Amino acid sequence: MADHTSPDYFSCTLCVNLLRDPVAIPCGHSFCMDCISGYWNEADYTGIYICPQCKITFTQRPVLRPNATLSMVAEKIKKSGFNLNVNVNTPQGNGYAGPSDVPCDFCSGKKLKAVKSCLNCLASYCEKHLKPHYESATFKRHKLVDELGNLDRKICPQHQKSLELFCRTDQMCICAICTVSEHKGHDIVSAEAERSEKQKLLGISTAEIRQKCQERVKELDELKTAVDSLKNSAQRAMLESQKMFEDMIRSIERMRSEVTKLIGINEKAAFNQAEALIERLEQEIDELKKKESGLKQLYGTDDHIHFLQNFNYLCTPTDDGFIPKVTVNPDFSFGAVRKAVAEIKDRLEEFGREELLKISKTVNEVPVYTTESRTLDRRSRGGLLKYSMQRSQSIECNVQLYESSSAGKEHNMTTVDSAPSTPEPRSRADFVKYFCQLKLDPITAYKELYISEHSRKVIRTRDLQPYGDNPERFDSFAQVLCREALSGGRFYWEIEWNGEFSIGVAYRSISRKGKGSLCLLGYNDRSWSLLCSDTGYSAWHNRVDKAVSGPHSPRIGVYLDHPAGVLAFYSIGSSMTLLHRFETTFTEPLYPGFGVGTSVKICNIK
Repeated sequence: MADHTSPDYFSCTLCVNLLRDPVAIPCGHSFCMDCISGYWNEADYTGIYICPQCKITFTQRPVLRPNATLSMVAEKIKKSGFNLNVNVNTPQGNGYAGPSDVPCDFCSGKKLKAVKSCLNCLASYCEKHLKPHYESATFKRHKLVDELGNLDRKICPQHQKSLELFCRTDQMCICAICTVSEHKGHDIVSAEAERSEKQKLLGISTAEIRQKCQERVKELDELKTAVDSLKNSAQRAMLESQKMFEDMIRSIERMRSEVTKLIGINEKAAFNQAEALIERLEQEIDELKKKESGLKQLYGTDDHIHFLQNFNYLCTPTDDGFIPKVTVNPDFSFGAVRKAVAEIKDRLEEFGREELLKISKTVNEVPVYTTESRTLDRRSRGGLLKYSMQRSQSIECNVQLYESSSAGKEHNMTTVDSAPSTPEPRSRADFVKYFCQLKLDPITAYKELYISEHSRKVIRTRDLQPYGDNPERFDSFAQVLCREALSGGRFYWEIEWNGEFSIGVAYRSISRKGKGSLCLLGYNDRSWSLLCSDTGYSAWHNRVDKAVSGPHSPRIGVYLDHPAGVLAFYSIGSSMTLLHRFETTFTEPLYPGFGVGTSVKICNIK
């Protein structure tokens, strides 16, 4: 019992300060109005209200009654300036509870660190507020443990009693009342007995976890080493490729220089040769004109002696053997050179495209790493779960190869599960397991198609979009392909559509240019499609169509099993209805594509 002459008698045990607006509770103890109200506000969700001092429990929240006597005494003490905190142990340095500490449940304002928790009171105490547990006989049988957080979890949420038992049937902690209600007839033991049994398994579990951790660390180290090796390999490949391309550019520059030099030399030689002939022809013309003038003068002279003396000289025939006759070749030009250079350019571009496709195929089809699926094998061994590896799967690395403007971009995706023994999906939940996120490739989009929503929606517009010219682009039909190349596994995706449209898949080599129907999805041997409209469906491949019956739906699902050669289209409504199924052999990666009437949106279903 506290001494009434002690200053502590006039202090609040919650805030350890002079009482402010003191109120009394039914057990007779007094507290600050704000302190006890805040303390019980935190207990409203449990419906159990405890006196912070004597720990008496009230099932209903007591009415707080002002303590007029203590209020007057506290006011006089306050005016007298008497220091109640002289003998109170105040926290020094780091005595206050930090983010990782358990705070005292009875401190108001800034809380002190708790040093003990009481499993009977379900509260944590600092040294100051723990004293009644050591000094009062009321708390002698209470069990104190090192400070614990979340003590409210030690109370049964249904009966508001301490959790002291364990139900092995339902594998949960329960109170005594639970044994005669919800858990009646179950296998029930004390919490201590169950903890003793389960603690035996901790050593085994710890050893297995340690082993698994070591395995994961080893895998992580190996993967990091592989990634570093991959980075180094990629860096070397980039540097060496850059050097070889620079060498090729220098080689082309040398060819350009040699062709330019060859044209210049031939031009200069022809000019020099023609210039000499021109000079000689001009000299001969001057001499002939002079002789012609002399003949005219001789012909008109009256001096017979002068005529006879000059006749033989002027009438001597001109010797034509010294100057060759010049015949200009009207077909001569450097057009042959231009044609040869154009052939070199065409061959170089064709060779480059072929080699880039080979590089792309080589890089994308070689897996960087493989993974094994860790599946739970629930076999009991002394109550401990064991894990075993049941199957493995391979996964190809997504590689982005930035090609020239004539080659565009290519992405590889692989199946989530390609085990040959896995049955084909039957329900929508089974299909969703193979969901793959697709994105539209603007490099392939027709110029009247507007792509939005992070490359997942395309709208047909009347305005031309500012797309550049590209060999990958459809130039006559409102079509677009996705970026992802699907191969080696199973895939599923869904779309929402409006207006007549076609949905399908195509090899990369599908024609993109010209007004011929061979560019349309399903009108060639390089693609397969489903044409959808408000009046019905039809399936197309290599210009052969097949009428399809099925319920109209604004949502279509597509399932692709590349290794098995299966491509199936489904109408998605309250249930999935198969519209059409292609069964063939796919020899190349497939790109999902759309022919857009009004709009198409790729759905995100995960």
